[in-house]
Amino acid sequence: MDFKDYYKVLGLEKSASAEEIKKTYRKLAKKYHPDTNPGNKASEEKFKEASEAYEVLGDQDKKAKYDELYEDMKSGRFRAGAGGGFDPSMYRTYAGNDGGYQYTWTT
Repeated sequence: MDFKDYYKVLGLEKSASAEEIKKTYRKLAKKYHPDTNPGNKASEEKFKEASEAYEVLGDQDKKAKYDELYEDMKSGRFRAGAGGGFDPSMYRTYAGNDGGYQYTWTT
């Protein structure tokens, strides 16, 4: 898992208000939109990055979760990719049955 600094993508400080985030995203989206830059792969990639950043930072719930992770990443308490992470396929191998549990509901 690679950690993306969405504030950096948008060129903002973490203290940016919701209005600043929205305004900056719209400016970048207009600048890098594929219709404005037909055939320009670099602009298309920047547009996608800005859209991804705004999808998270523009939503209060997602932003709150991201900010918590952001603080952990910046403080060094968590490093993306360190130690290999969790591989769900390993769990399936040991638990059997593709995850193991089967629930049956009856009425």
